[in-house]
Amino acid sequence: MREEEKIFAGKLFDARTKELRDIKHKAHTLCQKFNTIDEYDEDRLSIIKEFIGNIGEKYYFQGPIQFNYGSHTFIGENFFSNFNLTVMDDARIYIGDNVMFGPNVSLMATNHPLIAHERVSMKYPDGHVSMSEYADEIHIGNNVWVAANVVILGGVTIGDNAVIGAGSVVTKDIPANYLAYGVPCKPIREITEQDSKIHLL
Repeated sequence: MREEEKIFAGKLFDARTKELRDIKHKAHTLCQKFNTIDEYDEDRLSIIKEFIGNIGEKYYFQGPIQFNYGSHTFIGENFFSNFNLTVMDDARIYIGDNVMFGPNVSLMATNHPLIAHERVSMKYPDGHVSMSEYADEIHIGNNVWVAANVVILGGVTIGDNAVIGAGSVVTKDIPANYLAYGVPCKPIREITEQDSKIHLL
C-alpha cells in the first residue's frame, strides 16, 4: 500500500517519504508563487487550479496561503478566504458552496500519536525512523462563515449555514444553522430571523 493510500485508509503514515514529499512540494512551490504575485495580476488566481483537488469557477484567496497537499482539498462555488489561510490537508477536506473564511483560519486534517515512541521511532524496513501521522477528514457545508483566527481539527463536520465565532478551536461537529464559538467550540444557539441585519442596507 502506498503512503497516500494509507492516509485515506485511516492508517499511520510517514509524511517524510519521497512519494508524499513530492506531492507536497508541488503545492508548496505553487503557494509560494501565488504569494509573490500582486493581487491585481490576472494570472494569480489560476495558480490555485494547478494544485487543488477541485474548486468552483468563482473563488478568491486574499493570500498569503499555505496548503500542505492541495490535491486533497475540494472546494465548491463562490469561495472566499481572507489573509493567512493554512490548510493541512493530509486527509481530504471538503468545503461546500458560498463559504467564507476570515483572516488566519487553519484547517488541520492531520494528527500524531500521543505515545512518543509511536510518534517518533517507528522503524521502517529500510532503517529510517518515521515521524508517524494519521489523518481524519474535515467536512464544511454550504453557506458557512468561519470567522478570524479559527482552528478546525480533523474529524470535524460543520453543517450548512453555520457560523464559527472568532478565535474558536473546533474539535467536534457543529450542527447546521448554528452559531458556535469558544475553546473548545460549542454550539451556542440557532441562527434565526432575529439575527437579520437587512435594515442596515
